[in-house]
Amino acid sequence: MLLSHSDIMETVNMISQQHLDIRTITMGITLLDCADPDPQAAAGKIYDKICRCAQNLVPTGERIEKELGIPIVNKRISVTPMALVAGASETEDYVPFAVAMDRAGRECGVDFIGGFSALVQKGMTVGDRRLIQSIPEALARTGIVCSSVNVGSTKAGINMDAVALMGQVIRRTAALTADQGGMGCAKLVVFCNAVEDNPFMAGAFHGVGEPETVINVGVSGPGVVYHALRKVKGKPLDVVAETVKKTAFHITRMGQLVAQEASKRLNVPFGVVDLSLAPTPAVGDSVARILEEMGLETCGCHGTTAALALLNDAVKKGGVMASSSVGGLSGAFIPVSEDEGMIAAASSGVLTLDKLEAMTCVCSVGLDMIAVPGDTSAETISAIIADEAAIGMVNSKTTAVRLIPALGKQVGDMVSFGGLLGEAPVMPVHGESAAEFVARGGRIPAPMQSLKN
Repeated sequence: MLLSHSDIMETVNMISQQHLDIRTITMGITLLDCADPDPQAAAGKIYDKICRCAQNLVPTGERIEKELGIPIVNKRISVTPMALVAGASETEDYVPFAVAMDRAGRECGVDFIGGFSALVQKGMTVGDRRLIQSIPEALARTGIVCSSVNVGSTKAGINMDAVALMGQVIRRTAALTADQGGMGCAKLVVFCNAVEDNPFMAGAFHGVGEPETVINVGVSGPGVVYHALRKVKGKPLDVVAETVKKTAFHITRMGQLVAQEASKRLNVPFGVVDLSLAPTPAVGDSVARILEEMGLETCGCHGTTAALALLNDAVKKGGVMASSSVGGLSGAFIPVSEDEGMIAAASSGVLTLDKLEAMTCVCSVGLDMIAVPGDTSAETISAIIADEAAIGMVNSKTTAVRLIPALGKQVGDMVSFGGLLGEAPVMPVHGESAAEFVARGGRIPAPMQSLKN
């Protein structure tokens, strides 16, 4: 069926005026066949395979972008969780594997490469522990490598030994990248219920249930949703939900088109479209402003969680009908530093860490890109991770924590990361200690809903 002139012009306006874009084309690559007892040989295999598989990813994305007139902001790579690959090597130092990933990603010209990761929801192997302990130096010595650790799941419960360790790792990462405002922590995320097909960083990795290689696409479009809601100002909330659904459908159709085209040209299977609303620091591209357009004076005030629940559900309902395969995280992201409206709300003091935690019960991911005082203890960071993981575990959803301890900064100071990562006000944390709770270690048992077989 031919598109009408109005349909074409509407899409052109979404791209030129409302910040509509494809946030990322991400190629997933398995590295299981790169395992080798010799760490140098393994690193060489890792570099060679990434370069071989992804050598055409960036030029292909650029051609699609030019031919279709659709902005593709990032081209990225995700690989098998490196703990699974490096565990076969006779070495305690896993940093060279991250360096090999970084070299390969730069050679291919991508913006980020994810998968310096470990899955430890039920326990840690020797390889898992070595990788986790290598994260601070690995992120300090590389530029585009991203890291993630899954510490819990609905099936397994929460590995509190890993949670305690990650608090220390985040502190060390902040210290080693202090000259960059703690940038290493912006490339490190701690998950509960991590998914295997997430195209978004910093949490992307190529799951063991995935094919040899795959193309996953992440769409965006908060600005488009915001402009659509301005046309139904004052209407009932069911009208708001229907408007978001229809808009999400249009956004996701564009993502499906790009995904299929990239898959065909690269001769790589199409995986999923992740239909998350991913904001940027640009004015007019904010999830917070969508919530305020629904009738909230400021994002973070009472009613915010309900508005976000409506938005997240409507995005999923609209997007799932527009793609042959929806996956990844798919919903609404609320990264503080990457959302102009969130930055404003947090700076004013209306949006707090506790309110953000409540909001994560009904949206995608979790406590994301939040700057905290530089003197925040490792135990407090671990306790925040445990709280967020508990939300994911009990509600059978993906949750995550990406905190940046801003060394030398106090509450109210601003920390700048640049580009899509934006800037964030340092937010207060509770001063009371959870150190004794964190020090207990062990595992928080899985909830009853884990017994579904």
